[in-house]
Amino acid sequence: MQRYGIDIWSKGYFDISQDGKVVVNFGSKPAIVDIVNKVREMDISGPLLLRFPHLIEHQISLIYDTFNKVQNEFSYKGSFNAVFPLKVNQYPGFVQNIVKIGKKYNYGLEAGSKAELILAMSHNNIGSPITVNGFKDNEMIVLGFLAAKMGHNITLTIEGINELENIVNNIKNFEGVVPNIGLRIRLHSSGIGIWAKSGGINSKFGLTSLELITAVDMLKKHNLLEHFKMIHFHIGSQIEDIAPLKKALREAGNIFAELKKMGAVNLTSINLGGGLAVEYSQNSESYHRNYSLEEYANDVIYLLQDIARRKNVEEPDIFIESGRFVAASHAVLVAPVLELFSKEYSEKALRLKKDNPPLVSELYDLYRDMNKKNALEFLHDGIDHMESLLTLFDLGYIDIEDRSNTEILVNLIIKKALKLLKGKNHKELITIQDRVQERYLLNFSLFQSLPDYWGLGQSFPVMPLDKLNEKDKRSASLWDITCDSDGEISFDINNPLFLHDVNLEEEDYFLAFFLVGAYQETMGIEHNLFAHPTEITVIFNDNGYELKDIKESKNILEILSEIGYDRDDIVDNLYNKINNSSLIKEKEKALKLMDIFLKDNSYLKTDIIQHDFFDKENR
Repeated sequence: MQRYGIDIWSKGYFDISQDGKVVVNFGSKPAIVDIVNKVREMDISGPLLLRFPHLIEHQISLIYDTFNKVQNEFSYKGSFNAVFPLKVNQYPGFVQNIVKIGKKYNYGLEAGSKAELILAMSHNNIGSPITVNGFKDNEMIVLGFLAAKMGHNITLTIEGINELENIVNNIKNFEGVVPNIGLRIRLHSSGIGIWAKSGGINSKFGLTSLELITAVDMLKKHNLLEHFKMIHFHIGSQIEDIAPLKKALREAGNIFAELKKMGAVNLTSINLGGGLAVEYSQNSESYHRNYSLEEYANDVIYLLQDIARRKNVEEPDIFIESGRFVAASHAVLVAPVLELFSKEYSEKALRLKKDNPPLVSELYDLYRDMNKKNALEFLHDGIDHMESLLTLFDLGYIDIEDRSNTEILVNLIIKKALKLLKGKNHKELITIQDRVQERYLLNFSLFQSLPDYWGLGQSFPVMPLDKLNEKDKRSASLWDITCDSDGEISFDINNPLFLHDVNLEEEDYFLAFFLVGAYQETMGIEHNLFAHPTEITVIFNDNGYELKDIKESKNILEILSEIGYDRDDIVDNLYNKINNSSLIKEKEKALKLMDIFLKDNSYLKTDIIQHDFFDKENR
């Protein structure tokens, strides 16, 4: 059974059935490919984003249960709290579920813009915390006061002294109701990796030591010290190594204690920000994190308790904002394979002549006579012959047909050698896979659905949804359908992806990308005007599962309207040009055809639309 590292990255949420299908390891354990086929029966094609809310709940409960367990073990007196950063995923199909699921945990939301704050004010459960980070103008401060008046447990985290001044200026307008105040601290400690600049003395956010002292003095001056409840820091998303966090905790814990000694008697909380890492690796030799959730909780509780005892202050309440950890698992992107681009490299494609150049004839002999004993030798000879033949073509001594036969024969020789030497631990064989990789064209946009791969080189677990009980696989690179060379996931000899050799005329073949629920949707761009894929929520019940909240991908008119075009103007222009064309005889049918296209999405269709319009026009 081919497992594609599912035991490493899936945390048991997904598994493989005896018949070689990826299944959701919950409830009736349905195969994802069966869910996809059920959706396609609704006349929905193209890429799909499947949401599994039960995985959201499991991740939230895992965080709370782990921290509560460690708190009990250490007799830790502070409370544990968590909020979800809306920047990680603002889509209603996710947010509505997380608010509903989070209610029993008192799980809150974090906002970093006015739009996100309004979303939090609208959807967050009253009493559950709201934290507000990022730069704020006076309007955002006013929204914070309104949220407090509405009964929300809201904390405005101050990024600059001017924000504190805005709070002071707004107090008189809100009859003494003041939101909780937090101060973001700028640590010397920083993270590592892509997001290391989120921390450190030169980071974008946070108050220096001098600014912290100034802020506390200002709070005292305006009798606001009682509203100062939290300090906050963040050293980066996807913290893969636990050591930088431990260093940051020591620094933040000591700042907390010093601020308490300065008179911040109501300062009770330390917000660790986000960063709790997700394991994306499919390879046991290249893990993306070096710690577990339990180790993370142990270190947080132990270090903060130790500092509090040494500094003789109460143990702080703990807040975390680890959105990636909560959101990533719940979404699976499924993309149909449209085409395989290396099918021309078959024996049937050869165009051998009666008299071939000697090296071409030798290539054919190498392919025909190759066996286990001579496979490696013949492989080397074949590659040498190819280099010589390509030079001969450049010099004009052989023609394009000879060149084609050369390319096909060398491809066949490599594939035969790999098959004969299967199981042999030749590093050269892995390297040579790059020469015979199959190009799988997928019906999706990498820029829309996996922007972190394109922008940051972030890998995501990918595997076929069925055929996992079949062993024959091809080295694979993946192409999306955008008109952009960057829309490719290349074959990587260090983390090779092998897929099946399928006949797409006879069967469908789907690839699934896992752990795409964090950032990918909100960061996706409509490059080439490919919109968010059709999304579907899978809810489990006593009868199995049901498909809910189906939101089909936007049609072409909706996409154009979203970026600023007047849809009526587009329709009028197109219809007028059709009506004024002397080449189009069947005006009514052409208009109907255009209407069909405008109301469809941009993704490719595998079925051929039959329209008698074309036949009549081309007679």
